[in-house]
Amino acid sequence: MAITRAHKEEMVAEYHRQIDESTGFVMAEYNALSVPQMQDLRRQTRQAEGEVFVIKNTLFRLVLEERDLAVPEGLMTGSMIVAFCHKDVPSLAKLFRNAARNFEADRLVVRGGLLEGRIFGQDEVVAVSNLPTREELLSMVLRTINAPATQTAGVVASGIRQVLNVVKAYADKL
Repeated sequence: MAITRAHKEEMVAEYHRQIDESTGFVMAEYNALSVPQMQDLRRQTRQAEGEVFVIKNTLFRLVLEERDLAVPEGLMTGSMIVAFCHKDVPSLAKLFRNAARNFEADRLVVRGGLLEGRIFGQDEVVAVSNLPTREELLSMVLRTINAPATQTAGVVASGIRQVLNVVKAYADKL
């Protein structure tokens, strides 16, 4: 059944809106996923503050080309889904990579995505999914900020402890 021109224009507008509102996206090819498997993937993506769309490859390629994003050959083949991330692309890439491992072979293949205005391919998915998440980065920053204060408190406390030990030893001697 053919899609009307008006519906195609709505889809293109939705793709543009999602790209504008997101920090990036992850693309994957899917084959023979059951409805519960797809619903579970959508639920996990929503929990990671993302949104999954089954896309039309030609329309999505058109949207990317309108945004001057070069699409590598072979990136968008077969039945594709795109997960737009509204928070943290590395955590979404990690989620999709783990989901692909849990399905049978070739049921879900992560093809690439967009991060920081640059399209990455299948080879770079592993590198992107290994990037620290936003929460991990924040904890690293807080540890770095907190380390000098913790060390200073330890030095001050050890000086006080030494004085108290001397006073206690003197009191015990008397």
